[in-house]
Amino acid sequence: MARNRTMVGLVLLTFFVMSLVTNILNALIPDIISSYSITLAVAAFLNFAFFIAYGVMSIPAGFWVERFTEKPVMIVAFLVATGGALSFAFHPAYSVALPSFFIIGAGMATLQVAINPLLRVSGGEEHFAFNSAFAQLVFGLASFVSPRIYSYLVQNLNRPGSESNPLLVVLAKLTPAALPWASIYWIFALLTALMVVLLGFLRFPKVEHTAEESAGSLQMYTSLLRRPTVWAFFLCVSAYVACEQGTANWISKFLSVYHGYDPHTTGAAAVSWFWGLMTAGCFIGMGLLKLFDSRKVLIGFSIAALLCLTTALFGPSHVALYAFPCIGLFASIMWPVLVSLALNSVAEHHGPFTGILSTGIGVGGAFGPVVIGWLGDHLGLRNGMCFLYLTYGCVLSVGFWARPLISNATIQLKKAVTEPGT
Repeated sequence: MARNRTMVGLVLLTFFVMSLVTNILNALIPDIISSYSITLAVAAFLNFAFFIAYGVMSIPAGFWVERFTEKPVMIVAFLVATGGALSFAFHPAYSVALPSFFIIGAGMATLQVAINPLLRVSGGEEHFAFNSAFAQLVFGLASFVSPRIYSYLVQNLNRPGSESNPLLVVLAKLTPAALPWASIYWIFALLTALMVVLLGFLRFPKVEHTAEESAGSLQMYTSLLRRPTVWAFFLCVSAYVACEQGTANWISKFLSVYHGYDPHTTGAAAVSWFWGLMTAGCFIGMGLLKLFDSRKVLIGFSIAALLCLTTALFGPSHVALYAFPCIGLFASIMWPVLVSLALNSVAEHHGPFTGILSTGIGVGGAFGPVVIGWLGDHLGLRNGMCFLYLTYGCVLSVGFWARPLISNATIQLKKAVTEPGT
């Protein structure tokens, strides 16, 4: 199959923009709480609004892509995201943020469904595994960069001397002085609008969806939802995303409340490194998965993540500052291992099962931060974050009860045996 490097580049760029928009909320939480004078749980409802869109849109988006093809669906998804970003940028109020973030999340969820088959076709099936891993690297890189863009904006937007930077001058005029963090949504609106223009000029290859990519039928979903294994993996995928977002969402606020670190600088950097080390951990995990059964790797990394969580929550300030990002290092392999174990545990209907698991992304991302915020309002944020012991424990359990039909391939290390006399 001929490779289309331009289209591969487009998909990677889409991953980058998606990650910038998706994971910025983790760094914004302290500013959102102080700007709107709201509780932890109310602030977390912004995450709920964004990620519940994943739960609502993942399965319908699969049907839309099959009916209308990738290009028009991606254009509409970016237009929707642009509209959501602009609505909040023009009116940065909490009441506007809830529907705006849901709209942006709906666009991101639709893009997530559309781009993976496109990457397979444009990059060639024989290169799909490599390109998928590279796409996750790009996604992680954007998650690392996003909090640093936020940090730069809030530190420089209204600072004397910023007049020499045209971007800062424009953003300062458009953004309320009391809400410099909201300026990042003007940037998101510009990026997503530019993606619409770019998509309009490109020719897309024809995509023949595999069984794994097909949206499936109602009967397939009904058949899958009768199986306890499907529900178990759905709940554990939801638990993983609750781990990921529940940790990243509250890092900056925790470091500010308990250790006095500035959320605009140190807190944002800690969130950035959480995502950076998660990206780095993927490479370590890929190597270990070539040597050991994926369930054993999952158990080891889950225990290490729990140890880092304990150190971060109850250790001294200088230790917590490094322990929180290290959780990302050990959470790195949880998602690919969970998904591979899940898909390898059923013999059919992988496409619909993937849709069910994608819905779990929305459920976990929506409810995890809200539960922690609610508990934090009543018991203190440290005790609220102890909820993560339950979610990480749920992920850990998969390593003990999963029974995949096909195990991951490992390198067999054989010791050469020399016969006597040779």
